[in-house]
Amino acid sequence: MENLKNDCHVLLVTFPGQGHINPSLQFAKKLVNLGIKVTFSTSLIAFNRISKLPNIEGLSFTPFSDGYDGKFKGSLDEFESFYSSLVSHGSEFVTEIIESRAAEGRPFKCVIYTTLMAWVGIVAKGINVPSTFFWIQPATVLNIYYYCFTDYADCFKNCSQDQVVDLPGLPRLSPRDFPSFVFTDVSSKYGWGVKSIIDQIEALKNLTMVGIGPSIPSAFLDGNDPLDKSFGADLRQSSENYMDWLDTMTKESIIYIAFGSYSEISSQLMEEIGQGLIKCGRPFLWVIREEKKGISGGKIDL
Repeated sequence: MENLKNDCHVLLVTFPGQGHINPSLQFAKKLVNLGIKVTFSTSLIAFNRISKLPNIEGLSFTPFSDGYDGKFKGSLDEFESFYSSLVSHGSEFVTEIIESRAAEGRPFKCVIYTTLMAWVGIVAKGINVPSTFFWIQPATVLNIYYYCFTDYADCFKNCSQDQVVDLPGLPRLSPRDFPSFVFTDVSSKYGWGVKSIIDQIEALKNLTMVGIGPSIPSAFLDGNDPLDKSFGADLRQSSENYMDWLDTMTKESIIYIAFGSYSEISSQLMEEIGQGLIKCGRPFLWVIREEKKGISGGKIDL
């Protein structure tokens, strides 16, 4: 352990989205607890929105320019351009920080990267630094992506809505059970994401995989650190009164609904979901982006 404390320092690079930052930051905490120093990095579009970073000994933060530096508004029509800029600027940064630390006699022992960041591994390989891919989604999703883009590709291409698909290691599934990416054409506006996932799946063929999750705060998992109750890097300010409301509810009685940072849901579908939630008679917590078109102040008429 003493050798780890003295010698091991890793660079962890993640995509600038909340669903990527949260598990990556939790993984960084686990590494620090093992005595490994971690430099955590993502682009300025995320760092500029985090009001307070966690202060943990052994954990440092280094943002890099994505070419937009906070000016990207999250439009799907602009996402491919943003991602290209992220890869271009990020590649320069990763190369520079790795080489500068090596020149100072303090080299990174490993570079860790997450989903949609396969280019980080390519950069690390090009300058002879070991790299590790940290898969941040459920293992089931990894299984689905792997077979979709390898041995079962034809099955997914010709899959009808009422067809049942049998994949090794999984129960029988229908198209509605799969992530939407598996039916997305690489030429669509989501193509940049599909291409990135395909690149990572190709790399997985020659890798050894180790399960380390789930990557959630200790207080909600094993209880070893009851003070670890949050990820610690929120990109959006959250309402505070919902916690008081949750505390009044019976345990495991709340329905939680969220569609992520970038999904586009039509107003009609939002209304139908809302009506369904009301009719089911269960209390629910629904996270809605304020900038959603047709929704003012995060509210929808039901």
